[in-house]
Amino acid sequence: MTPSPAFPVSDPLIMLAPMAGVTDSPFRRLAHDYGCPLSWTEMVASRELLRERARGVDPRLGGGAAAGRAGPFAVQLAGCDPLIMAEAARRVEGAGAELIDINMGCPVRKVVGGLGGSALMRDLPLAARILEAVVGAVTLPVSLKMRLGWDDASRNAVELARLAESAGISRLTVHGRTRAQMYDGRADWPAIGLVKRAVSLPVIANGDVTNLSEAREILAVTGADGVMIGRAALGAPWLPGAIARAIAAGTRETPPPALAERAAVMAAHLEGLLACHGLERGLKTSRKHMGWYARTMPQGADFRAAYMAAADAGAARRVLNHFTALWQSAPPSASQESRQRAVLKNPTPEDTSPDRPREEAA
Repeated sequence: MTPSPAFPVSDPLIMLAPMAGVTDSPFRRLAHDYGCPLSWTEMVASRELLRERARGVDPRLGGGAAAGRAGPFAVQLAGCDPLIMAEAARRVEGAGAELIDINMGCPVRKVVGGLGGSALMRDLPLAARILEAVVGAVTLPVSLKMRLGWDDASRNAVELARLAESAGISRLTVHGRTRAQMYDGRADWPAIGLVKRAVSLPVIANGDVTNLSEAREILAVTGADGVMIGRAALGAPWLPGAIARAIAAGTRETPPPALAERAAVMAAHLEGLLACHGLERGLKTSRKHMGWYARTMPQGADFRAAYMAAADAGAARRVLNHFTALWQSAPPSASQESRQRAVLKNPTPEDTSPDRPREEAA
């Protein structure tokens, strides 16, 4: 595989998915610290971006050395108007973005109701105009994330992939479900392989990859050039990097970090959120992340209950410090707890509980 300009040199390429409400700068920084080659911002609505209300490209969430992390500053855009999408692409290029991805895969009602996301797979002429407009507006590599189609009666991923290739798209990511499936059932990995064989572009496979063995299996089944990790990274920002290192080295799966290290990650994540979003919003955002971390920690239910009751950042720190002391004294066997016991159920898009992302999760 010959990488597109500005894409990390990694074969296969392991990516962290764009997840709204999740992959802000603090989360991406942790993933990069653990060796994830490429991560994407939260999905940024192009129309809102032009109204200067998109958090995903706020200077606090920017890329490169200024953000204290390695890896390209990669932004995912969503929208349904070619002119607005093109102007948004120019805006993020001017803000320092190095990569742009176009979202044609989000199945959430709010997005498809506005004719964006996977709704564009029902209007391929409009999808093609958007692709051409964005590619023509910037000098950056532009990629596309999509699903298999709107439903089983209209699986048109191959057709959209060919249109993308003709428009100058540099890379595809295919989630192996239709919009009608939302997050239910199993991702259809062989169908991703059909897309891979239909174009000469690099193709990234996405859907139901939670560990190293599944990453290797999806690569074998699809012939894809890489893997995008989504929900499995919730509460485990080290996972994409661990998979990337193991595949590159040809080694076996390693256990998750020891309890003390996981507690340190949790503390760093909390401080990153507070610094990024401010005390009130940072604390609110941290609750769902701490709920995800708690799923693999001893006394996780007790920790979660205490943390959710913390009224301010100081109280949250005290709860975390208290349980960190308990985890540090836990028997060694506890630190070998399997991450796979805590893989999240498919999130419901409208679910706004602290445990689940509200929007698209790959």
